[in-house]
Amino acid sequence: MRNTRQNDRKKAERAGRRAEWICALWLRLCGYRILAMRYRCPVGEIDIIAKKGTLIAAIEVKNRGNLHDALHALRPKQQQRIARALASFAARINHQGDLRFDIMAISNIFRIHHLKNAWMARN
Repeated sequence: MRNTRQNDRKKAERAGRRAEWICALWLRLCGYRILAMRYRCPVGEIDIIAKKGTLIAAIEVKNRGNLHDALHALRPKQQQRIARALASFAARINHQGDLRFDIMAISNIFRIHHLKNAWMARN
């Protein structure tokens, strides 16, 4: 039973990483420059940090069976951690432009949905 859970977790981890790479490729095709993937700092983590013009976007990637589940998988506490991590990243590179929080959902087989400005950071 324990090995089954570990195998399921490994499969989910691989699927998540694959989804992140697919989303990063999609973003590049849409004119974004990828600044970081799987960015971690003491206050949080971000799947993808991308830049387009003066905008930097923190992109949370969700790989789910359907779009509804993917878009509703991000809880307020996780949003706060992502916002703190993006603020930390922006300060580290001395970014003075706009910041945005996006969700990219992969549902079904390679169906990509990019929800721009998915939420606003709260102070």
